[in-house]
Amino acid sequence: MKSDIEIAQAAELKPIKEIAKKIGLSNEDIELYGDNKAKIKLDTYKRLQSEKDSKLVLVTAITPTPAGEGKTTTTVGLGMALNQRDKNCMIAIREPSLGPTMGVKGGAAGGGYAQVIPMEDINLHFTGDIHAIGIAHNLLSAAIDNHIKQGNELNIDPTRITWPRVVDMNDRALRDIVVGLGGTGNGEPREDGFIITVASEIMAIL
Repeated sequence: MKSDIEIAQAAELKPIKEIAKKIGLSNEDIELYGDNKAKIKLDTYKRLQSEKDSKLVLVTAITPTPAGEGKTTTTVGLGMALNQRDKNCMIAIREPSLGPTMGVKGGAAGGGYAQVIPMEDINLHFTGDIHAIGIAHNLLSAAIDNHIKQGNELNIDPTRITWPRVVDMNDRALRDIVVGLGGTGNGEPREDGFIITVASEIMAIL
């Protein structure tokens, strides 16, 4: 039996323009990220608002394994099965975090012959959205500490701040830290910590 990576690398990718055309999208509807990846432009949603809605099948699960494997594989397999039955079907899954990818669980694009490709790109930052979320989140973290450093006009209690930093990695050494060390130029010392980027409130809003 081939490994997931061997199966993914042996697969012949169709151009993303061809995939988009299959569901009625033109080249003007998509923003390309190379030959095999694209984002759908917001204007496309506005253009298609008057079209008849498709059917939505929500796949959700709790798996019995400690790491929770199998949910994406099931979703991809269901999409493949519906297409085999001549349904014009697409699946929508979340972008994987680097934490599980580099950790015990491994990648998050499905598995075996029920996986999304290019698997390496999907598991390693894809179009950069998670990175953008992390930067936006940490900008707010920096603004909080800067406000305290500049006089704390809002009278923020440094011991009750519930907005941590984020990093897209399972790095247990950063879960609980102290920031602001090294003198007055580096801000006010306080306890802080990092959570994984996909747990950010910014990600929840997105």
